[in-house]
Amino acid sequence: MNESLQVAALTARSLGVVGCPLCGLLNRTAGLGRPVCSRCATPLAARKPDSLSRTWAYLLAAVILYVPANLYPVIRTQTIAGSEADTILQGVVLLWRNRSWLLAGLVFFASIMVPLTKLLALTLLLISVRRRSSWRLLERARLFRLLEWIGRWSMLDIFVVAILVALVQLRSLATIEAGPGALAFGTVVVLTMLAAQSFDPRLLWDGAGRNG
Repeated sequence: MNESLQVAALTARSLGVVGCPLCGLLNRTAGLGRPVCSRCATPLAARKPDSLSRTWAYLLAAVILYVPANLYPVIRTQTIAGSEADTILQGVVLLWRNRSWLLAGLVFFASIMVPLTKLLALTLLLISVRRRSSWRLLERARLFRLLEWIGRWSMLDIFVVAILVALVQLRSLATIEAGPGALAFGTVVVLTMLAAQSFDPRLLWDGAGRNG
């Protein structure tokens, strides 16, 4: 029984084995000063270097830009009747009033809820690692995988704006262009993607002392 528990507790890190992030080859790094992959010479590390500091930097920048992304207009329209500038939330309200409920809900989810959820979830993960918490480790690991999955929907609003601009300009119906809010929102999306990519979920288990 004890022998089976010891075998179950073994990890690649405890055995001195590291997978190459580029080609996937397993390399033994024991006794090597600056280990590199024996096949492609890629530098190796048991954990992502400076994972927490880089994730915090991307996350804080995204939080700062999230405010102007929602306060500044995302799209500006110039017609014979005049000009309009709408934020993301104003666009959702306009779609809702025009009875485009499904599209309004989709834009609200992809443009407001998804970025906000990612910011809050990443903050939770970072704080839990900092506090070396063992609370719901498996659920937090699954939360990180969920963040990676929903990240692809974050750019939906930018795609809608780009398609709308192209269609309107093609038909010469009006002059339409993306506003500063679109740039801020796109930057928030990229920063949250970089933050999720920089975060190493294995630190959750390391902090709680559950990796071997």
